[in-house]
Amino acid sequence: MIELRSVSKIFGYSAAERRRRIMDSLEKVGLTARMRHFPAQLSGGQQQRAAIARAISGEPRVILADEPTGNLDTTMSSQIMDLLEAINDQGTTIVLVTHNNELAQRAQRTIHMADGQIAAVQTVA
Repeated sequence: MIELRSVSKIFGYSAAERRRRIMDSLEKVGLTARMRHFPAQLSGGQQQRAAIARAISGEPRVILADEPTGNLDTTMSSQIMDLLEAINDQGTTIVLVTHNNELAQRAQRTIHMADGQIAAVQTVA
């Protein structure tokens, strides 16, 4: 089962508030219909979206996304990036690590690393 209850329990929310946050998070990532499924019953893209739902259920100010599209096809990668951009538009900072230059170009700011050093910083105006 997509397990979001334990994440929201950590924050000490009431049962009603946990349920609201779980449903809101699953709705944002388009997984309300798959709420009672186990991870093995979800596609790779659905598993990534479930991970994002867990991340946003506590309404964080920052999300660290390490290769969130690494094992996905280009269509699902684009959908995950669309979702992260929508979360960013709502005020959450997204720190994204990727080796995919096409996805990196979608960022407002990129920091290129080479041999453990900052090689370049670019900001979209």
